[in-house]
Amino acid sequence: MDFVWDQRELILEGFWRTIQLAALAGGLSLVFGTLLAVMRVCPIPPLRWAGATYVTVVRNTPLTLVFIFSTFGLPRLEIRFSFFVFAVVALTVYTSSFVCEAVRSGINSVASGEIEAARAIGLPFRQTLSLVVLPQAFRAIVPLLSSVFIALTKNTSIAVAFSVTEATSILRRLQNQDASATFPLLIVTAAGYLVITLALSFAFSRLERRVAAAR
Repeated sequence: MDFVWDQRELILEGFWRTIQLAALAGGLSLVFGTLLAVMRVCPIPPLRWAGATYVTVVRNTPLTLVFIFSTFGLPRLEIRFSFFVFAVVALTVYTSSFVCEAVRSGINSVASGEIEAARAIGLPFRQTLSLVVLPQAFRAIVPLLSSVFIALTKNTSIAVAFSVTEATSILRRLQNQDASATFPLLIVTAAGYLVITLALSFAFSRLERRVAAAR
């Protein structure tokens, strides 16, 4: 454990990078996933088909392949960023499909009578969606989003294979320096991920209670 303690700053740096990955990809996924959900329920058939195709393809593609395309495929198209940015792109592309389905389920849970009432008073599709449907949809899907973002946090560990120095990458580097510290390092890394996911669960639980109280 002395070796682990001596490397505490490096370990914390790795977890900070994990948090950055999860926060950036999570925020972007919420935006793009919501846009995809809107596409899937909009009255324009080509947009519905495009949204459905994206979700079907991406959800059934292993995340590792999404990382490979992002890290090695995009540079062939003359799109060049750091490995960290490519990791954010890959996580966003993948997680957006799950956010989309969560938001779509929330949209489908809104009573049809409220939507008809909004249309009856002359609200167009955009305003009906933004003022009536989406606020209720987001209140209904807080538990689903919690699960999606916890999965996203754990998925950041795949970035280790693509030269991103997040928590799992630091674990491997330190294992190479001192193989005898492997078990303590595994315990510390597992505990770090547990702390992050428990914090997320706590935050979403509080949000869910506030939403329930506001209904």
